Amino acid sequence: MSGEETLLATASAWLAQDPDAETRAELAALVARADAGDAVATAELHDRFDTRLQFGTAGLRGRIEAGSNRMNRVLVSQAAAGLAAYLREQAAPGVVPSVVIGYDGRKNSAVFATDTAELMAGAGVRAILLPRLLPTPVLAFAVRYFDASAGVMVTASHNPPADNGYKVYLGGEHHGSQIVSPADAAIAAHIERIAVSALAPELPRSTAFEVAGEDVVDAYVAATAAVAPAPAGDQLRVVYTAMHGVGWETTQRVLQSAGYPAPELVTEQIEPDPTFRTVSFPNPEEPGALDLAFATARTTGADIIIANDPDADRLAIAIPDSTEASGYRRLTGNEVGLLLGWRAAQAASADAVGDAAPEGVLACSIVSSPALRTVAEAHRLGFQETLTGFKWISRAPGMVFGFEEALGYLVNPGTVRDKDGISAAVAFLGLATAAAQAGEDVAGLLDRFAETFGSFGSDQISIRYEELSRIGAVMARLRELPPTTVAGAAVTRIDDLIDGFEALPPSDVLRLWLDDGTRVMIRPSGTEPKLKVYVDVQSSEGDAAARAATVAARLAALREELTALVS
Repeated sequence: MSGEETLLATASAWLAQDPDAETRAELAALVARADAGDAVATAELHDRFDTRLQFGTAGLRGRIEAGSNRMNRVLVSQAAAGLAAYLREQAAPGVVPSVVIGYDGRKNSAVFATDTAELMAGAGVRAILLPRLLPTPVLAFAVRYFDASAGVMVTASHNPPADNGYKVYLGGEHHGSQIVSPADAAIAAHIERIAVSALAPELPRSTAFEVAGEDVVDAYVAATAAVAPAPAGDQLRVVYTAMHGVGWETTQRVLQSAGYPAPELVTEQIEPDPTFRTVSFPNPEEPGALDLAFATARTTGADIIIANDPDADRLAIAIPDSTEASGYRRLTGNEVGLLLGWRAAQAASADAVGDAAPEGVLACSIVSSPALRTVAEAHRLGFQETLTGFKWISRAPGMVFGFEEALGYLVNPGTVRDKDGISAAVAFLGLATAAAQAGEDVAGLLDRFAETFGSFGSDQISIRYEELSRIGAVMARLRELPPTTVAGAAVTRIDDLIDGFEALPPSDVLRLWLDDGTRVMIRPSGTEPKLKVYVDVQSSEGDAAARAATVAARLAALREELTALVS
């Protein structure tokens, strides 16, 4: 057969095993067009079938369409059967492995979750399906609650509406953290074996899976409310948005249990909506995503805005700011993370006995603000820097707090070993409420942080590419012809993490150090077609206002030159 005949045969074979009427119909139309000589349709088939959507440490994530390089019921069936085989392989003799499965409000999330439950049960794995669509942190909690061997969360988090994903957690000694190497490669090998040896309709299924009761949700709510009960006294006026996701039902219960008054809601975004109709991207970091929240806050005179992403594992905070046209400013992930880290350090110091050093470790990813190390050192706490992602942060030994600049925070590692936008929201609300009752707002807290630890500033540049190959090409060019100066400062050292660096595992990251103390990190996004550049500067010259001005000017100069460097 010719290459095009092989492609059509591969697509037709996939079509024959696809149980989904919608993806089957769109693939059949595409095959017919390609068979008739349509070059565009043929190119589309190549994109869908020349490779597979790879199962890695982020699980699976991609556009919902037919094909091996897309998210669909065939691919999910293969992934579920492969994960089941891995769990059975890892189980002790005579022990039945178990998996708990959650899902959010995205298109096909419930379908993919039910498929997973049936295939797990059919493979002899105890499968527990959460009772309804729920936030990702509830699934991460449920892995430990049920003492399950593994967990699966069907979500694409804050990706575009057409995407969905498949995130895997491990129980036991992993304590409900996301998978890392070598588990990811072992699971991927089982998936590949099943993909070439069995058709999706032939995989054994069973409806003898369990549906969890409300007790798991109740337990999560109780544990999360205990993170920061409302201080007695006047409370803040709060606006909340779920960003068309699944966060509100659970967040509402947590806030009520913790004693906080009900917030004002961004009603247009409060119910789950897989089309995410009011935003271009359902990510609180994206420009315009919080516009409706700002409008609601202006109307209500809110003191603080709390926003979750669609699966509620991330948190965004915005505060009043008269210099902004909207009247509000979204805090950066570093600003929120450093205030929460300071909170955790103060709590650890308060728990220390006598002159003994406090116990615990503050952890953050390599692209997050280096100021957390300063906080840890000031409070005589341990500090650990990890690769990007909570699959690494959550595994820091002795951690009492962890964060990454992409709006992810882990404030209660004894309960959830993943970023949790709901527990972080409660922790931050407790922090802000206590400050307000003492006559200080969040902006004042940030000023006091700078006075205590120095002025740190961070910026992030995200370049989105239509062609994924461009990302690799840019990284290769930077390795071959690295810059010697950036914005007038000499590059004194470059750390290439591609083969690992010191205690860090291998990662496609370049870290540049400049002679003025600036740190620049460049890496591909793990979840989106983006190249990300992270910039961190600091200043200790002059008073607080002078330091802030120096940091702002330096960040502006660096942004302009670094954008040109990676474009």
